[in-house]
Amino acid sequence: MGGVEKMKYVVVTSGVVSGLGNGVAASSIGAVLKACGLRVTFIKTDPYLNTDSRTMSPSENGEVFVLDDGSEVGIDLGNYERFLDVELTGDNNITAGKIYQHVLDKERRGDYLGKTVQVIPHITDAIQEWIERVALIPVDGREGRPEVCIVELGGTIGDIESRPFMEALSQFSYRAEHNNFCLVHVSLVPVIDIVGEQKTKPTQCSVQSLRELGLKPNLLACRSTTPLNKNVKEKLSQSCHVPDDCIISLNNVPNIWHVPSLLIDQKCHEAIMGILGLARLTVEPKLDAWMNIARTCDQLLAPVRIAVVVEKYTNVSNAYQSILEAMLHASVVCQRRLVVDWVPASDLDVETANESPDLHEKAWGLLKGADGVLVPGGCGHGGVGGKILAAKYARENNVPYLGICLGMQVAIIEFARSVLGLKDANSTEFDAGTRYPCLIEMPEACVGSRRTFFRTMDCKSAKLYGSVNYTDERHRRRYEVNPDMVGELESAGVEFVGTDETGDRMEILELPWHPYFVGVQFHPEFRSRPGLIAASSGLLDAGMLQSPAGLENGNGPVSMKVASGASGGGYANASGLEEGLLGLHVSGAALAH
Repeated sequence: MGGVEKMKYVVVTSGVVSGLGNGVAASSIGAVLKACGLRVTFIKTDPYLNTDSRTMSPSENGEVFVLDDGSEVGIDLGNYERFLDVELTGDNNITAGKIYQHVLDKERRGDYLGKTVQVIPHITDAIQEWIERVALIPVDGREGRPEVCIVELGGTIGDIESRPFMEALSQFSYRAEHNNFCLVHVSLVPVIDIVGEQKTKPTQCSVQSLRELGLKPNLLACRSTTPLNKNVKEKLSQSCHVPDDCIISLNNVPNIWHVPSLLIDQKCHEAIMGILGLARLTVEPKLDAWMNIARTCDQLLAPVRIAVVVEKYTNVSNAYQSILEAMLHASVVCQRRLVVDWVPASDLDVETANESPDLHEKAWGLLKGADGVLVPGGCGHGGVGGKILAAKYARENNVPYLGICLGMQVAIIEFARSVLGLKDANSTEFDAGTRYPCLIEMPEACVGSRRTFFRTMDCKSAKLYGSVNYTDERHRRRYEVNPDMVGELESAGVEFVGTDETGDRMEILELPWHPYFVGVQFHPEFRSRPGLIAASSGLLDAGMLQSPAGLENGNGPVSMKVASGASGGGYANASGLEEGLLGLHVSGAALAH
């Protein structure tokens, strides 16, 4: 667009409780601003002392999302990438650990010239300088700097660990100068069932806490089950000193792809443009593709049932957020209503049949009732036996199977044991002394984007990628197929259709006689194509996944980044995404069930 001389900042905070969906709000604001013709970038600040998400438990913080540069970050950065079709780096995620490490490294070098190093000004200055530096870096593949930087503050207003970030942003609101800073505060307006009335007091208290920290919201984005009543808006406007037209209702919607249009309908973009002085430099936002996807998702009726075999975190949906989002996108493309069944891998084991026969029977019932089987990435020994049994069931019964990372590796182990007759075959990760090491540690360049070259165009995976010669996908694992066993596996029928540039690392396997049995070393859910869902829906041979009208985005069969879900408390109601109409778009695909 051009014409924006100084960087504009939109800061998104949240209050009252965690999990309100401020990641959804931030991503949706970004999508709307992009639709207005602005170039947008994102920064997520997290107040925890970890330097990244590498060692953090998904049960506490959701999945670990991997970026192209190998950075392991929180799921919100995945939301940003999918909503705006951008590629971020580790610098777009600021943690307290990174800031303190940065400041202490400078202190050790003597950069502070003997001064006493303190939270104010050294920590707060470091936060502001980081934001200013990263905001200028383009993330959309084009030359020149972005025009708007959206900064999402992780955590909840009042958290003690967020205080340095709050002080930094308070200072930054003056540092950025007039018309360059807009604060959007996401808060909760609950409804007390007995009274049936929308209550404003939690938001009033949250805004008061925000003011005490030196920040005044320009917009209020209020999460609620239903649209805000007029009198509620008036009360919030009076008590929080925010104009009526700057109070936005973020009520429940059937799926989160409706959220950007929800913002536009309430002229949220006009309010932000007015505050930032951009009203004359932008165009009316057009979100036709978004609305096509949202409406299509609402109207899906014919189900496709996918069994996701995991060992951990079956009660934490955002532990596999990208898997679920990708499956949902693929289900929309394939015109199917996605139903996901979580199958605890250990419940498939024979030992469970003896100890807990009911759990064993239930797990096998879910597996056998599925149209397709997905075994995602994981770590550790837990549930590996059950995952091997799931791969065996899918292979022997012609059920579409997609193994991601560890899911590919258990398929290799199962094939070596069952077909090659190597009963002790294993990964050295699980048995360092195995006689038949199918998988060994190959740690070089194990995290981040790596290129996979197709060895043949006559395979399902290459066709699903649009018959290109190679694809770039993200990796997060040190253990890979043992090059010394590739020949033996191939002689028995395994076809490694994708490798790295050296030909030593096996990236994609297929069983050519199987309707759809695919394993990938990488994580296609981070940057993916539709596949498993098409195979499980009987659509693989129907033109190899032509997109429904309005869903094309010029990136292979269909772009996964047209839109996506987000973290935190979802905006879907009890009959929507939160209750199991969750999805995935995944690379690799195949035939029907």
